[in-house]
Amino acid sequence: MNPKFEPSLTPLRRGAALCVIAIALGACSRDLSAQSTHAAAAGASALAAGADPGPAPAAAPPSPALQAGTAELALRGLPDFSALVDRYGPAVVNVEVVEKGQAGAGGLQLSPNDPFYDFFRRFGIPAPGEGQRGNVPPARGAGSGFIINSDGYILTNTHVVANADEVTVRLTDRREFPAKVIGADERTDVAVIKINATNLPIVKLGDPARIKPGQWVLAIGSPFGFENSATAGIISATSRSVPGENNYVPFIQTDVAVNPGNSGGPLFNMAGEVIGINSQIFSRTGGFMGVSFAIPIDVARNVGEQLIKTGRVVRGRIGVTIQDVNAQLAESFGLARPHGALVSSVEKDGPAARAGIVPGDVILSVGGHAIERYGELSGAIAAMRPGADASLTVWREGKEHNVGVKVAELKEQQQLSARSGKPVPRGTEKPGALGLTVRPLSPEEKEQAKTQGSLVVEEVVGPAQAAEVEPGDIILGINGKRVHTAKELQDATQAAGKNVALLIQRGDAQIFVPLRLP
Repeated sequence: MNPKFEPSLTPLRRGAALCVIAIALGACSRDLSAQSTHAAAAGASALAAGADPGPAPAAAPPSPALQAGTAELALRGLPDFSALVDRYGPAVVNVEVVEKGQAGAGGLQLSPNDPFYDFFRRFGIPAPGEGQRGNVPPARGAGSGFIINSDGYILTNTHVVANADEVTVRLTDRREFPAKVIGADERTDVAVIKINATNLPIVKLGDPARIKPGQWVLAIGSPFGFENSATAGIISATSRSVPGENNYVPFIQTDVAVNPGNSGGPLFNMAGEVIGINSQIFSRTGGFMGVSFAIPIDVARNVGEQLIKTGRVVRGRIGVTIQDVNAQLAESFGLARPHGALVSSVEKDGPAARAGIVPGDVILSVGGHAIERYGELSGAIAAMRPGADASLTVWREGKEHNVGVKVAELKEQQQLSARSGKPVPRGTEKPGALGLTVRPLSPEEKEQAKTQGSLVVEEVVGPAQAAEVEPGDIILGINGKRVHTAKELQDATQAAGKNVALLIQRGDAQIFVPLRLP
């Protein structure tokens, strides 16, 4: 596939330099087409019967009552958003951003005491190490937001105000206010800004737990700088885990037309309540293609309240790495259907480890709330306060178990870099049913890799290759059972059946890989 057209997630902040081409599309009347086809068919039937069709009778004009009934029938079921836009449109704002200047590329910088410093300054020539920074204007961008407090607090997206040097908010009455960034949370892409104003119009916040696919929704924002633009559609799905994003946001998917500049704007339900913040689109072209995502307002409200009170967000954690459960993994672990969050690794001495959670456990619920997708677990635990008790239902060895875990605080950590391994000698174990050639790890290699595994993959063919197992992966277990030797790996494979959940370590991460055996 041409990489130019690979699908990508696009934040919806609008850049300043933008050309817009308006294209007018012609419309075709289905009713006229159908009438023409019907008339032609009737004439053909008459000729086939040998009758003279004669002149076509003049059509009687429809009565006013019929016209009104037809119009009413055509519009029945279609919502009218005009009252909603009139009522809450003034609470939606345009957010203009001037970004901070980018640091130079480095190199030698002249001191004011340098004898050549005055020469470069006087003639406007960039000094060594400065490049063309003096001629580069500051980057500008735009997005949307909505007022949640009459004293000037506004919700928007983090990517709208990230790296902002100046933020300006413009209301629908064209008044402008400088805004201060109160706080921004990268994990959820939620930010709070504030303007010094009072008696402002505000929105009403709703409950995303009550929304369903198929319901009508409305977005208001500033696509391409066209302020207070309203677009409508339906909810396509809920609790979406978006590729390439973290799992702290169960996104609302819609088909509402949102474009660059819509970021941070509200998504309304038919009751006029904000149920989400429009955040990004999934596109092959960079423009809208019918798939857009919004952050549920309950997630945004929780983050916003913490940012206003403390300027930071506190989240819970239990110390596990999880992944989704597909059909193959569900069969491997004896589940009746795919659901829950599969634990692929457990932090040593973490809350989950102390509670007895082990890799291969499938977490089915938290506090009585069923977990269908693994992203729901991340959001549920993150929303809990550190020190709270989380009641989990765990699937292990074909049975449900109730486990209590003390929630700890999630600390922001720098991303770990993958380890770099040295070339290793070829193994002697031939590929088995899994299609893996493995060899034992030496004590030095185990220490370098910081692993509890004992087998490393040398070559990959067959089912393992189809499942994208890679040379260098470390084998930890099968279907929740640890393996330490090639013989244990072979025995566990024979006992597993047609579907195998292979636990591997790749770099610093542990994941289950589903394999289907021939």
